[in-house]
Amino acid sequence: MKKIFTTAFILCLSIVLFAQNKDADAVKTVLKSYSTAIEKLDTTGITNLFVKNSSIYEAGSSEGTIGHYLEHHLGPELKEFKSFTFSDYKVEVTVTGEYAFSTETYIYTIVLAKDAKEIKSKGVATSVLKKNSEGWKIVSTHSSFRKTK
Repeated sequence: MKKIFTTAFILCLSIVLFAQNKDADAVKTVLKSYSTAIEKLDTTGITNLFVKNSSIYEAGSSEGTIGHYLEHHLGPELKEFKSFTFSDYKVEVTVTGEYAFSTETYIYTIVLAKDAKEIKSKGVATSVLKKNSEGWKIVSTHSSFRKTK
C-alpha cells in the first residue's frame, strides 16, 4: 500500500512539474515574441502579447498601456533606429497558478539611422503575465538600463 501511495504521489508531482515547465516555456515564448518584434523594428502584433489594460514602466516612468507606449514612445523611437539587437539574453520565469513572474537581463545595441551612432546598454526587465483563454499575456512590465562600460 505504501508503494502505491508513493508511486501515485510521484506521478502527480511529475504531472504538476511538467505543466509548470510547459507554462514557463509558453511565457518565454511571449517574451521572445516581444523582443523579436523590437529587433525587427516592427510593432505589428505587439498589442496581442499584452492584456488590454496593461501597465508599462520604463526607467522609472509610467508609460501607460501598451497601446499608449507604442503610439507615443516605442513606435516613434523605433523609426529613428537602423537596428536594434539583444545579446547576452537570460530569462528566469516563476509560474504560480494563473500568474507568471519573469526577470530578463540583456545587453541591447542600437544603431541610429541618421548617423549610424551605436548605443550599447545593459538592461533588465521584470514582467507579470496572466494566463487567460488566449494564453499568457503581459499584464505589467518594467524595464531599466544603464550604459555599458
